[in-house]
Amino acid sequence: MTALVDEHPHLGVECVLRELSIASSTYYRWRRAEREPCERRRRDVELTEQIKEIHADSGGIYGSPRVHAVLKREGVHVGRKRVERLMREAEIAGISPRRSAFTRRDPKATLARTWSSGTSPHRRRTGCGSSTSP
Repeated sequence: MTALVDEHPHLGVECVLRELSIASSTYYRWRRAEREPCERRRRDVELTEQIKEIHADSGGIYGSPRVHAVLKREGVHVGRKRVERLMREAEIAGISPRRSAFTRRDPKATLARTWSSGTSPHRRRTGCGSSTSP
């Protein structure tokens, strides 16, 4: 709505608002909100700065649960989901503590196939020629 009025100033604000069936008070409140963010948005900016600082102090490891715990310890009253949202909007993410390396089988290794040949010490032959486990 504001883009239309900004792009075509010769139309006049009141005419455009009348055509769109929007109250002029709504338009002017919206314009004021662009210049002066509400208390919640200002608090979000402050919290985002605190979150960035905590995340940087952790070496980039802490995710939203730990950041929330640190904020709570510092006496900041904020919800876990709000911390998650602010971290997502600031593109901040923690690092998973899982190991990156794990055991892999060597593709060149040959697998022992004693179980299929019937020569395993844990198998015995029965009289009918089939092998069974003891």
